[in-house]
Amino acid sequence: MQTNVIQKVGQLAVPVHDITRSIHFYKDILGLNLLFQTDTMAFFDCNGLRIMLTLPEKEEFAHSSSVIYFNVEHIKQAYKTLQEKGVAFVDSPHIVAKMGNTETWMVFFKDSEGNTHSLMSEVEVS
Repeated sequence: MQTNVIQKVGQLAVPVHDITRSIHFYKDILGLNLLFQTDTMAFFDCNGLRIMLTLPEKEEFAHSSSVIYFNVEHIKQAYKTLQEKGVAFVDSPHIVAKMGNTETWMVFFKDSEGNTHSLMSEVEVS
């Protein structure tokens, strides 16, 4: 019987330039739970997925991270709330796909370090 070697994603690394500024953004603006921090790293929980903010150890790691798509229940409400907290959005909430009775909505934003991420919501329509 064949089994998958990889079970799940346990942690994502997000390179940052300023650890203090990035902790403020992810904790106080996005509302993620700070698990612990060191002088060069901070670890957050996002519903069971650990996100590590890190000052790159080598220049080869000093580039933008992959886009993290954060699920939200009400994308327009989340957009407004984060906009009021000063989050720099790249666009407005918009439909990116319609699959049967489900619409997938997204809106992209920049974190405090210039990384691009997204809010996403899947909405049931009748």
